[in-house]
Amino acid sequence: MSAPAAILIGPPGSGKTTVGELLAAAWTVGFRDTDADVVRSTGRSIADIFIEDGEGTFRDLEREAVVAALAEHDGVLALGGGAVLDPRTQADLADRVVVFLDVSLAHAAPRVGLNASRPLLLGNPRARWQALMDARRPIYRSLATVTVSTDGRTPSEVVQQTLEALAAASQDAP
Repeated sequence: MSAPAAILIGPPGSGKTTVGELLAAAWTVGFRDTDADVVRSTGRSIADIFIEDGEGTFRDLEREAVVAALAEHDGVLALGGGAVLDPRTQADLADRVVVFLDVSLAHAAPRVGLNASRPLLLGNPRARWQALMDARRPIYRSLATVTVSTDGRTPSEVVQQTLEALAAASQDAP
C-alpha cells in the first residue's frame, strides 16, 4: 500500500496548496489536493456544494476524497482545512507524516481575501476564521508530526523550514 510522503493540514490561507506543490517539486513526487479532487469529481465549486447541498454533503464528498487520496497517492497531499474534523480522518492520519501549516489571522486574511468563495466564512469573515481556528488548532496540533508557521515567510522559506523540521523529526523517531 502506498502512503503519502507528507500530508499538509491547516486553515484557509496557510499555504497548503502553494507549499505542497513546492514541497512535491523538491522531492520530485506528485502533488494532490483533496479540495481539488472534490471539485473535479463533482464539476462544481466547493462554495456551490455548500450553498446548494449543505455542509454535510460537502463533508461526505471530502471524506471520500481523503480516503481515496490516502489509498492512492504517494506524493505530497494537501487536505481541505476542515477534513481533520472527521474522527475517521483523524484516525487515518495516525502514524503518518503530517505537517500542520499554522498561520495567524493577520497573515491569512490577505491570502484568502475572506470572501464568498469561502462559505464557512460568510457573515463576519474575520470573526468566523478566528472561531474556526480556535476550534481546529488543537486538532491540527494533535495530528501533526511537525508544525511550521507560515507567518511572514515566503512559500520557499516555508518549504525549507518544513524540510528541516521533518529531517529533525525523523532523527528523533525511534
